[in-house]
Amino acid sequence: MKRLLLIFMTLALTATALRAQEYRFEVGPTLGISGYLGDVNKSNMWQHPGLAAGAMLRYVANSRWAFKGNLTYARISGSTRDTNIQWPEGYGVEFKSNLYDLSATAEFNFFHFGSGPTYKNYKRITPYMVLGIGTVLSTTGKGNTGFSFTLPMGVGVKYKFKERMNFGFEFTMRKDFGDKLDNVADPYGIVHGVAKNTDWHSLALFTVTYEFSKRCTKCHYVE
Repeated sequence: MKRLLLIFMTLALTATALRAQEYRFEVGPTLGISGYLGDVNKSNMWQHPGLAAGAMLRYVANSRWAFKGNLTYARISGSTRDTNIQWPEGYGVEFKSNLYDLSATAEFNFFHFGSGPTYKNYKRITPYMVLGIGTVLSTTGKGNTGFSFTLPMGVGVKYKFKERMNFGFEFTMRKDFGDKLDNVADPYGIVHGVAKNTDWHSLALFTVTYEFSKRCTKCHYVE
């Protein structure tokens, strides 16, 4: 009887440990701050931090790789009065922009992320790198709008709090292949290509995600 009870408890604990690896997707909100570098601010991206909030959906390919979609609203602002750079005579700018950022990124975990049997060496916490592509739509109070492609890149850390709940923090810099974030283009009258555009925006986001959609585990099959 005791032996049967021991076997049952062992199987129950093993099933609980494995269960955290049975879900393919994560979804949840994001909340944090945004920053900006460009013609109006060339040194301190956090000089005028703004609110950033949104939602994310992550597909977990395995314990090392994941692919994520983010939709984020962010607010950035700046003023030429905050810089020591010599601007053309009489030239001054203050701006506030609303950003609508859509991105698709790939994540590489430094450790095998998750919970499970000891021999699989899963870790409940891991740092990761992130790289992807995206787009951003910017609007200003003057009714001007701009659209550009972006290159998000950064780092993050994720922590498995419970069986199906994860906490995370991610910082990304986003290279903007356009010149409309601050509504300032070529203040010195020097025309340059898209690759030399100076606009960047950054997002520092906290995340809470919930796992769903079980994988098929019959016959030892894992998607």
